[in-house]
Amino acid sequence: MRVLARIKGKLKSELAFYRCLIAHPRTPRLSRILLGAAIAYFLTPIDIIPDFIPVLGHLDDVLIIPGLIWLGLRLIPVEVSASCRLVSTSSIDSPA
Repeated sequence: MRVLARIKGKLKSELAFYRCLIAHPRTPRLSRILLGAAIAYFLTPIDIIPDFIPVLGHLDDVLIIPGLIWLGLRLIPVEVSASCRLVSTSSIDSPA
């Protein structure tokens, strides 16, 4: 159970980080589009390759989502990424 709670906390933290990056005014438009597409692809039940195809169905999820996130993060200035990481970790750690 602790492992699932830790995964849930990490996922929540990462989504808050990406949300901050998308909303930040200094984030390039292409990065916003790529990160938004990664989040949308992760959350929607529609796949490019259906999951019932043995290996390729899950392989597209493993490649597309991290690829979009990696490319989107590479285009963002380091200062913006650092400030959003600070904001996202402080908002997750503080009680709501």
